[in-house]
Amino acid sequence: MAAHEIDVFSLTDITEVQQAYAQIHLHEQKLNNELDAILENQPRLDAKMNSLQNVIPNLQLVMRDAQHLHGMISNTSDLAEKVSSKVRLLDQVKNRVQETIKRVDDILDLKACVDGVQTALNTENYEQAAAHIHKYLNLDEDKLKEITRDSQEGSDLAGSFALLHEAEVKLKSIVCDKFEAAISNGDRNSVERFFKIFPLLGQHQLGLEKYAEYLCSQIAAHCQRNLDNAVAIKESERQANVVFANTLTLLFEKIARMVEEHQPSVETYYGPGKMFILLQPMQVECDKQVSQVVDQFVIKRQFKEKFKSVQNSQTFKGSSANMERYDPRELDVVLREVVVMNTRAEMYLKFIEKRIKDDIENIPEEEKTEEIMVIQEKVISNCELSKKMQELIGNYIYMEEYFMRETVMKAVKMDASEGGDDEAVTSSMVDDVFFIVQKAVSALLSSDYRDVFTSRLKAGFPSGSLDFSGMLQGKIQVGYSSTAENTAARKAFLVTLNNLEVSSDNIMKLKKDLEVECERILAFTEPSKLKLESCLADLMNTSNIFKGLLQEGIYQLCSTAVIPRLKPLIDGFNSTSHNISEEEFSFYEVNDPFVQSFITSLDSMLTSFKGPLTTANYDSLVSMAATEITNQLETSVMKASFNRLGGLQFDKELRSLVGYLTAVTQWTIRDKFARLTQIATILNLEKVRLRRIPHSVGLQEMRMNWRLKASTTIAQKFVGRIATPHFSDLRELVGEIMDYWGPNSGPMTWRLTPTEVRQVLSLRVDFRSEDINRLKL
Repeated sequence: MAAHEIDVFSLTDITEVQQAYAQIHLHEQKLNNELDAILENQPRLDAKMNSLQNVIPNLQLVMRDAQHLHGMISNTSDLAEKVSSKVRLLDQVKNRVQETIKRVDDILDLKACVDGVQTALNTENYEQAAAHIHKYLNLDEDKLKEITRDSQEGSDLAGSFALLHEAEVKLKSIVCDKFEAAISNGDRNSVERFFKIFPLLGQHQLGLEKYAEYLCSQIAAHCQRNLDNAVAIKESERQANVVFANTLTLLFEKIARMVEEHQPSVETYYGPGKMFILLQPMQVECDKQVSQVVDQFVIKRQFKEKFKSVQNSQTFKGSSANMERYDPRELDVVLREVVVMNTRAEMYLKFIEKRIKDDIENIPEEEKTEEIMVIQEKVISNCELSKKMQELIGNYIYMEEYFMRETVMKAVKMDASEGGDDEAVTSSMVDDVFFIVQKAVSALLSSDYRDVFTSRLKAGFPSGSLDFSGMLQGKIQVGYSSTAENTAARKAFLVTLNNLEVSSDNIMKLKKDLEVECERILAFTEPSKLKLESCLADLMNTSNIFKGLLQEGIYQLCSTAVIPRLKPLIDGFNSTSHNISEEEFSFYEVNDPFVQSFITSLDSMLTSFKGPLTTANYDSLVSMAATEITNQLETSVMKASFNRLGGLQFDKELRSLVGYLTAVTQWTIRDKFARLTQIATILNLEKVRLRRIPHSVGLQEMRMNWRLKASTTIAQKFVGRIATPHFSDLRELVGEIMDYWGPNSGPMTWRLTPTEVRQVLSLRVDFRSEDINRLKL
């Protein structure tokens, strides 16, 4: 029970009284402690109360200021509300005035159109008449009638609109008739004249459709002439074997020229995103002409008959008899022409696909419908040209396989032994079979496959926003203009380099695999092995062709993306003095003025290619960059001036640069810096002036007195000479070059000529020219 709850009047026992007293005493002590604690806080509470008393006047000032500010804000708000309401009212009035002025201008334009369209029609100035009609079509007829309240039939306004509508119908009819007549007469100037009038009359679709009919008629006539010439060509003529492929090529070039020629006009007069309307019917006409050319090819080359003959030849035994009526070389010619036709078709379809894609991208997003977005697939993937080429290639693959097999078996049948009685006997089969394989594989790789890479490398490596062009037969231009296209082109170029490197390795692997398989299957004598190696030598040459293309590509990449950026970086060398004091040398040790920033920039430049390129291609790029760095840096060094500390500083810079390049590539880099290293050696000759040293001073003590450690061999040469009375004249120090250059200089092979050595020595400001000239190098 708590002390304050004890009823003392109920206590009767002394023990209970004592216990109650103890509890009350404890409670009293507790209360005293609490009071003491409260009293201890009294000074702090008094200080707070005093501070509050001091703040009260300030609070009153703040309150008055706040009330004053509230009043100002309220007044400002009321004023702003009044002003804004007037501004809104003025804005409404302004808009109405502008709308009124526009309507007045529209009425004046309407009057000018009425007056001008009749005069233009009477004088057959159809362009001017179309311009008036175009202006009339842009007028809001309902708005004008509503504003002028002059819409009754027979009124001036209604009469003007009726007259212009009648002129519109009449002009549209005239333009259509004139356009048709120009096409019939073959008047190209008139065709293009009326083609430009259609969009002024709001007939964009009609104009493009009619113009497409005109272009298609030209395509058909052009192709028909070429096809007639192809059919009539004599077999003895030079182009007889590829005449149908050439006919297709001429067709593709004709369409490509038309696209290049007419696209600017379409975009100018019909607006961007309209060219695909013209391309669709042109591709349909292209499909028709391709079908005719391919049909004639099939007939003239007896393609179906030859294919059926191949189908009937299921085994080696039965095939020979069926193929006797066909010359294998004739079949070879047909197959080669199919390859050429398909290659040209692929290039053409890529051209058309890119043009359609670019055109669709120019269409505003709100106008892009689902039908428009599938036009590219409709025109390219499902076109008759693609189907025809797929059919030919399907038959080609089957016939090509059969042709190779048949040719090999002919070589087996014609097998004859070679060699005399005293010689290792071999047969002609080995030579013939591997000659066929070698020619087929090497020809494919070194021609068609190589041409793919060559054409891609010709596009170049884009830098910045530069434009590059690819060509189809020198006629079709495809450029990269946007940033996204540049990025894609850069990636494609780097992928091409990687493909070249892997292709070259794969060709060598193919060569080795063929050698292994031939040795495993056939028992070769030594002469046969030599013949096999001779047959497969073209694969080595083909691999070298790809390596040559790869080196050209790497050099092109280096020339475009690396070399132009090196010169500004290396220029920093000449902006840094190498005729320095002890203090500057010590400062450069902490704050390098050139090489660290150069390495940082170079690393950023090269690292961007490390991921996209294969390891070998990246090493090749670094190697080319290192060669260019040495050339440019040597040129900069020969323009600078050095003292002994500056030579030491250059030596440190060179070591840092070589160390970095050695670390980022697996190839040997140091030999590229041989000349610069020797230049640094010359610039570091006699890094300190040698003083007179007693005979008792040993070699190790002498080394410790030098600022740089000299090699043991050179130091030993100096020991005997230091014993002379003194060695303090710099003219004598110049002569120490002979310790490096002379016959006892060790295994070093000098890359510098004597003249160049003197030029380097003359860069030292503390060496006199007469002393340098006296040297016998």
